[in-house]
Amino acid sequence: MDRRPTDRPAPLALAAILGCLAFAAAAVAVPGPALAQWGDSYDPPPADPYAAPPPRRRGYRDDGYARPPARRYVPQPQQESRQFFWPWEDQPRSPPPPPPSQGPSQAAPGYARPPRARPPAAAARPEEERAARRRRPSPPPAVAQPPKPTVPKAEPTTRVAIFGDSLANYLGKGIDDAFSDNADVAVLDRSKGDSGLVRRDVVDWAKASEDFLKATPNLSYALMMVGVNDRQAIREGDQNYEPLSDSWREIYAARVDAVVKVFAEHKVPLIWVGLPPVRSESLTRDFAAINDLVRERVQKAGQSYVEIWQGFVDDRNRFTVSGPDVDGQEARLRTSDGIHFTSAGARKVAHFADVELKRLMGVKGGLPPDPPPAVAAVPSEGAPATGFDDTAAIDRKITAMLPSLPEPPGIPSLPVKPAAGPVVPLGRAETSPGGTLLTGRPHEGDATGTRERSLQRGAAPLPQPGRADDFRWPPG
Repeated sequence: MDRRPTDRPAPLALAAILGCLAFAAAAVAVPGPALAQWGDSYDPPPADPYAAPPPRRRGYRDDGYARPPARRYVPQPQQESRQFFWPWEDQPRSPPPPPPSQGPSQAAPGYARPPRARPPAAAARPEEERAARRRRPSPPPAVAQPPKPTVPKAEPTTRVAIFGDSLANYLGKGIDDAFSDNADVAVLDRSKGDSGLVRRDVVDWAKASEDFLKATPNLSYALMMVGVNDRQAIREGDQNYEPLSDSWREIYAARVDAVVKVFAEHKVPLIWVGLPPVRSESLTRDFAAINDLVRERVQKAGQSYVEIWQGFVDDRNRFTVSGPDVDGQEARLRTSDGIHFTSAGARKVAHFADVELKRLMGVKGGLPPDPPPAVAAVPSEGAPATGFDDTAAIDRKITAMLPSLPEPPGIPSLPVKPAAGPVVPLGRAETSPGGTLLTGRPHEGDATGTRERSLQRGAAPLPQPGRADDFRWPPG
């Protein structure tokens, strides 16, 4: 009978497994020494959670290894400056100069201030333009003009009175400056700053002029400049009239006539000075309308009207603060309010009135006669010889000793042409038969019929032998 082997390895395998488990449990129960690993610290954990950590030694990191020393770089040797460069070499540019120190407010050392952003236009500006601006010469300094000597006026023979508002005050200063070197002319300022022709409660210029002329019978000339305060409503009785309306214009013209009539009755020449342009455009338009109204009434009464508008505008006929003064130099003519004048502007206003005033003085005989020109005395034959100080006499003697020059050949006379020919109307009827010109050439016949064929029928003219339009072949 066959014997089969029994399965004995199963208990052995079970026993081996149990032995491994027991060995593992024993290894866990008995702790062994911990092994050091990379990155572990050698400091034991503090027993007190609030204890401060031990101080670290300088030069060592947390892992115990010393830090490497800081690297020092050797500066590159600087190249010596060269004075010669080949055409294909790039020439080094000199570094820009360091900015000037800013005093105590300069940044602390070790802190670099960020660069300030520059506008693109200034950054893109070429170096040549900036260098040209630095080389631009500065304008010459203004040379102060010496003050004009003031002539004392003890007994002036000509008296000029100035009437009007605040602008007339500047006019009086300019006239006084213009005649400062003339002892025979005295300027009397009778202006009132806040006056005008609209409000009679401030100053009634017709009555005020009448009273002054009666008190000053020897007044020679009068100047009037008024209107800067007149762009307002006129009150007549219980009614108000808006500025520059039809009724306002009628009342204002009547008041101008009343003022002009006072000077005409006392036979005192009057010069009315117009208003200048101002900074306000609306006020400038109204002043221009007032000037037109006053000019018409003054000239109708036979008195003088002076226009100063063109002296205080630019080439576009607009208000300008500065402009040429009486000497032709650029100067500020108007004040900051855009209405009144500076010293140069007052002198320029007076220049316009001064021209008309001197013209009236010359007609009336108020100006002193000009001294006759000095004529060198010609020594007579019996007189002693003239010394060498008389330059004119020496020149005459030298000219007499020189030989006379030959007469130049005569210039042929040219026919004198009339300034203008006869006036012939363009719309009159024909004066010759057939419409031919009176001075035209005689009519020539058209034997070949070229004009009739070309101008009337529009046919090309016949080609001529040898001409460019002769296409016959063979040629000729």
